Amino acid sequence: MVAEDAERAGSTVYKIVESAAWQQAIVEGFYGGSADDRRDGFIHLSTARQLEGTARKHFSGRENLLLVAFDAAALGSELRWEASRGGALFPHFYAPLRVGLALWSRSLSLDVDDVPNVAQALAANVSTDRVATGSDRR
Repeated sequence: MVAEDAERAGSTVYKIVESAAWQQAIVEGFYGGSADDRRDGFIHLSTARQLEGTARKHFSGRENLLLVAFDAAALGSELRWEASRGGALFPHFYAPLRVGLALWSRSLSLDVDDVPNVAQALAANVSTDRVATGSDRR
């Protein structure tokens, strides 16, 4: 494994998801992806650096969203890093996401430009995190 791969393997990856879809995933035990994910044959994930661009391009003006975090290493071999927007390597997951692998989920509010405020969600106090079951971590 090259150094760049090792760095990615130790990272956190994120999914912006509709709240209702994540609640359904909690009931079912897995998240099968959005319509775009299913069309493309994989679940689109982002790194922390990629999140703002993803939120702006794909989720502007949309409310009732969550940011869900996953440990990239825990996702195993179904996680692949593939060239996408501007040639950047994006994490793509080729299986349903097991809800139990989620580190946390946080609500996304819209900023003044109607873009989900991922920076605010990433900086949120850990005590406000919700685990995969939707209950408080405390």
